[in-house]
Amino acid sequence: MDRSSASPRSPRPPRSPRPRPSPRGPGPGGPRGRWTRYRFRSVWDLDAPAARVYAALEHPEAYPLWWPQIRPVAPGADGGAGGALIRSALPFTLRVSAAELLRDPARGVLEVALRGDLEGWARWTVRSRAGGARALYEQEVEVRRPLMRWLSLPGRPVFRLNHALMMRAGRRGLAAHLAAGPEAV
Repeated sequence: MDRSSASPRSPRPPRSPRPRPSPRGPGPGGPRGRWTRYRFRSVWDLDAPAARVYAALEHPEAYPLWWPQIRPVAPGADGGAGGALIRSALPFTLRVSAAELLRDPARGVLEVALRGDLEGWARWTVRSRAGGARALYEQEVEVRRPLMRWLSLPGRPVFRLNHALMMRAGRRGLAAHLAAGPEAV
């Protein structure tokens, strides 16, 4: 049909409703989605045998003894998810639970799934190196805490710096803990 024969009042196709924003913020494809996801990698060179480093890292309930930003950890029942409170330089505390995904002493790997204010995974890989051990920490998470999601774009550099400061304090704390002797582990 050509335009001249069309009725001036021809009905328009129905408009689809606009999607409502999620209460948890935009999804992965939304404008903030990529800004709420983080990938971290830290390397800790420690002057202790790899087996001692692994032994210290496989007991997260003891992290508060040497890592100032980790508050008391509640172990999970029957090997289930345990909870932790984490507070670094920023004025808020993150609540997370961690469920073990992998514990492989032969390969030096510990991996957990994270839920709560951060969702994703974290992994330690411990290897021998000349004079001690190297602990590689890798983490991929999405921020789920509403305030942090809202501040995701302007706050991203501050959040990354906060994480770096926390990891530096953790490395120092673990090094001092390991230097205190085998009974400290």
